Amino acid sequence: MLSRLEMMTVATDNTPVSVAQLNRQAKFILEQHFPTVLVKGEISNLARPRSGHIYFSLKDSEAQVRCAFFRGQAARQRAPLQEGDSVLVRGRLSLFEGRGDYQIIVSGVMAAGEGALQLEFEALKKKLADEGLFNPERKRPLPERVTRLGVITSSTGAALQDILQVLQRRDPGMEVWVYACLVQGRAAAADIRAALARAVRDNAVDALLVARGGGTAEDLWCFNDEQLARDLAASPLPVVSAVGHETDFTIADFVADVRAPTPSAGAELLSQDQQVWRQQFSRIEGQLQQSALRLLDQRRQQVAHLRQRLRHPSERIREQQQRLDDRSARLERAWAVLVRSRRQRLTAAQSRLQGVSPINRLHHQQDRLRSLRERLPGVMQRLLRAWRNRLEQQGHALHLSSPLATLQRGYSITLDSEQKLIRSVTQVEQGQPISVRLADGQIAGRVERIDVARDQKG
Repeated sequence: MLSRLEMMTVATDNTPVSVAQLNRQAKFILEQHFPTVLVKGEISNLARPRSGHIYFSLKDSEAQVRCAFFRGQAARQRAPLQEGDSVLVRGRLSLFEGRGDYQIIVSGVMAAGEGALQLEFEALKKKLADEGLFNPERKRPLPERVTRLGVITSSTGAALQDILQVLQRRDPGMEVWVYACLVQGRAAAADIRAALARAVRDNAVDALLVARGGGTAEDLWCFNDEQLARDLAASPLPVVSAVGHETDFTIADFVADVRAPTPSAGAELLSQDQQVWRQQFSRIEGQLQQSALRLLDQRRQQVAHLRQRLRHPSERIREQQQRLDDRSARLERAWAVLVRSRRQRLTAAQSRLQGVSPINRLHHQQDRLRSLRERLPGVMQRLLRAWRNRLEQQGHALHLSSPLATLQRGYSITLDSEQKLIRSVTQVEQGQPISVRLADGQIAGRVERIDVARDQKG
């Protein structure tokens, strides 16, 4: 809840505020000025996350508004919500601070067909309440002792029999005046008003009991007539309304001096048991009920005042749950996008990997090996011929440069005793053994004389 100082700060034009402060003030204003709304529209974007809350949009041909139906309230919804349903939504306006979304916090949803009657009922109820027809101080107290009771109901209905049985059991001396009328159908409201007028004109009874048995909302609709409500409020005789079952409420119940849940209960309320202690108990019970109602009304006013000042923790919990649902939905969407992206990348990688697969390369190398094997014999033959020719050429060249070839031309090679080639006369001495190598053999000898060539002397 915003403090007074914080509200003044946020509301000042020249003072910057945070987004959270702005949203908090907007939420406060919405919740204060729209405590309850009743909106008609079509359900769309219906979502049911695992938290048990229900989220949807309520739209018409021109606009739409977000709705949050939290788990505690949604669990009491009898008819399941469906996409496209035309409904009436009851709730209060609020704002989801996390996103700044304006929304309806739903307390109940009804089908549009049922809602049309309910909407008309609520409109008339508000109108009469604003005029003060429901105020407790306007209503008359019931007589302590009713000796003559006027009953406004159908003369053939089960409600009259129930009333008579109760009165016979509790107060057999009570005089009953029956003002018969229709209690269902289009003409029923006018007939009930006429019966009421007769009872007022007669002025022969102490109190009036307006009664009817249970039925559908359409069956009881005649008791929601505006003019009948005004006639009941203007009646000089105290009026007890006992229409339908305990869970049924009509305009007549609110405008009557006292509402009884059933016709039998109305008869018990207006009759007295013959035993004194039950009389005293009834009087004390009535006083206690009045005191409890006044005290309850005071406490409700106090609670309403405190509720305006104090933000209930459950609201923050629900808001956090809504924020969690929102982020969970975003996370699921992001995860789906990530998984889809990874799958695409995996598919591309598999395609690339298949293109460079060792199996493909192996097949290629096997084909190449097969081709090389087929070419190998021919290549080897060509290489052998080339090497044979080269070998022959080099052998011929080697033969030409061989000392043996030189010896065959008439030359010789002189070697010392260690078979080392003698290239100069300086390598031998007189008397040294030598050998001479010829083309067809070898001659052993000894140095007899050493003659030095003239160009080598001095």
